[in-house]
Amino acid sequence: MQNGLLPRFFESVTRQAFGDLAIDDAPALRYLTELLTRFVRTEALRTLRELPGRRLDTVADSLLAIQHVWDWQTPGFNPGTERVLRRQIGDYTLFMTGIFRDYVDGLAVTSYYEHEGRRAYRFVAEVARAGAEADASLYRRLADRFEMYAGALTYARKVYFRTSAVPAEAWPADPFFRALLAE
Repeated sequence: MQNGLLPRFFESVTRQAFGDLAIDDAPALRYLTELLTRFVRTEALRTLRELPGRRLDTVADSLLAIQHVWDWQTPGFNPGTERVLRRQIGDYTLFMTGIFRDYVDGLAVTSYYEHEGRRAYRFVAEVARAGAEADASLYRRLADRFEMYAGALTYARKVYFRTSAVPAEAWPADPFFRALLAE
């Protein structure tokens, strides 16, 4: 899909899912749309611009990276990066628990992902609140309603991310996007 079409596609299906599920939260809808758009590229799931050359393949890798940024005896010492890492943990666990629920269930890590996702968003919310940032309440809702938003993503995938919903010629070549639309 051309630039701009993908965000509109995700905004449309997220809006439909929120409507079907009677979820009235415009900031969360925008956030989930942005999350889906960002994570449609597989490398976005595992890399952060703030940690060049570093892949974070698991939640545990991200938690270890947090310890690393706090190690004052290393060149990587940068406590400010913790917020970025925590947000990545929240986003990754929400995305995986919502879009690839069966896979996460198969790994038997669903409760762990939900716990770490809530914890990560709560941390980001508290840092944002301390800085009097407008998005603090959004991150708090993501923490408090993590399962609901993951459920909305699961619902959207099952109902709206179907091969029949998107013509094949509009599919990006990215195999990850094709996996989203697999029936």
